[in-house]
Amino acid sequence: MTATLSSPPKTLSHREVLQVMTGLLAALFTALLSNTIVSTALPTIMADLDGTQRQYTWVITASLLMMTISTPIWGKLSDLFDKKRLVQLAIVLFVGGSLIAGFATSIPMMMTARVVQGIAMGGLMALVQSIMGAIISPRERGRYAGYMGGVMGIATVSGPLLGGVITDELGWRWTYFVCVPLAVASLVLIQLKLRVPPQPARRVQIDYAGGVLIALTAALPMLWVTFAGSSYAWISWESAAFVGGFLLTAVLGVIVELRAPEPIVPIRLLRNNTAALMIVASVAVGVAMFGPAVFLTQYFQLGKGHSPTEAGLLILPMIIVQTFSSAIGGMIVSRTGRWKPIMLLGSVLMVTGLAGLGAVDHTTGYLWVAVSMALAGAGVGALIQNIVLAVQNTVDVTDVGAASATIAFFRSLGGAIGVSALGAILTNQVAAGVQERLAEQGISGGAAGGQGSETQLDLSDLPGPVRELVHDAYADGFGHIFLLAAIVSLITLVAVLVVRETALRTTIGLAPKETGEQPAAEEATTDQPHGAAVPVAAGGGHGGSDPAQRESAAEGGRSAEQPSGRA
Repeated sequence: MTATLSSPPKTLSHREVLQVMTGLLAALFTALLSNTIVSTALPTIMADLDGTQRQYTWVITASLLMMTISTPIWGKLSDLFDKKRLVQLAIVLFVGGSLIAGFATSIPMMMTARVVQGIAMGGLMALVQSIMGAIISPRERGRYAGYMGGVMGIATVSGPLLGGVITDELGWRWTYFVCVPLAVASLVLIQLKLRVPPQPARRVQIDYAGGVLIALTAALPMLWVTFAGSSYAWISWESAAFVGGFLLTAVLGVIVELRAPEPIVPIRLLRNNTAALMIVASVAVGVAMFGPAVFLTQYFQLGKGHSPTEAGLLILPMIIVQTFSSAIGGMIVSRTGRWKPIMLLGSVLMVTGLAGLGAVDHTTGYLWVAVSMALAGAGVGALIQNIVLAVQNTVDVTDVGAASATIAFFRSLGGAIGVSALGAILTNQVAAGVQERLAEQGISGGAAGGQGSETQLDLSDLPGPVRELVHDAYADGFGHIFLLAAIVSLITLVAVLVVRETALRTTIGLAPKETGEQPAAEEATTDQPHGAAVPVAAGGGHGGSDPAQRESAAEGGRSAEQPSGRA
């Protein structure tokens, strides 16, 4: 099966780009708003469905895991098929998952809904980046990434507060139903406004084996850290089986992806130092991004006893600062063409903010928490889009979807494993803390609603003094997991310190001197406002279908003093 032959992507005017971005951002806004609305309501949802702390973590990680697994698959599909239809499919899936969640009557049903939502979310995250990479040059992309950061910020800021109000006034089920009309509106906007350049001709071969191995490689470590320490010991044959299975699937996955004609994770394209270090950085950023987002609302509700509405208001410092950091950082990168200084500053702020959150306990005042949240948010906002941008700058437009999705995959993988591990640690910390405090008061552990090593999330029926002890145990437990997240985030700081910065190109595709094409094409396009695409298909058939050949040509062009002439 071969895609339709088409002309190279053309330069779009600022107005045309904004029309495309309107449809894209409307879709992304819908999914993000639905996700952030629910984040504040989850403690109430889990209490109403008789869930435990461990199940709370699984409801979160089910969505994160499926987003992680599906993101590179969606990204690869976006390089092969119609991006517009794929975006619409992702929105329809998200609506379906939201409806199932809204009518959920049990934890398994809620987890099923979250799985569907995670698959759709992976599609939206991958496709927005892929389409931006197909129509906007890296130098100009920072400007539009700033717009995207602003929209993401509005959804993130309004979501927790709106979720708290809806939960308190209408009930938690409406946190899922409220986004259905917005999803329908985004579908209409995409149908009317989204115009994506046709795909260049290439032979389509689906990497099924790679998809299965990637899914197993992502799932096994998350399953291990979730149950280790409670269902079995960290050092046990079960742990050895999980670790051995992970190593086996990872090695097989690398072998398959190196040999596949159309790999889901383009290892050969991403073997340069910039991409490798940004992958490492993105894993740690995933922990820093998803950890506070998941656990801070729990901290305020279960650790401090606030209502969902109050919890939504209390996390605003992190969300607002992250929004402005993403938008301002994108504009600075677009104007200067340099991404490393912003990322270095962001890494320092992220580590500092998470370290501050690592010091919280049940006696910590809100001012300390707010400043720490703001610092962590500023750091994450400066890093998320620029990590993707640095990698996109190293690949051609024909592979930008897979490359972008690969970075999102490792970021989501870090977040999924991190949330699972931190959730498991929190469960054990809280259970031990509750038992210790109750023993000091001479009260039986059953009075706190414990079930073995589990801790029930519905604290409303507990006696006042016991409820206060449970709140204190939760508040102290969150400090431990934020400190661990700060330690992991040091990896991002080191990766950014050692990476070598390369100037952002002004063309959508790799320049002729990087691909071996005639130099006249580059001279005619580099002065365009959005970086007119260089015809990657000239002479040689769209740069070749083999990623290794394209990269080899790119590396050869970069090392030569003069373009190599006509292909």
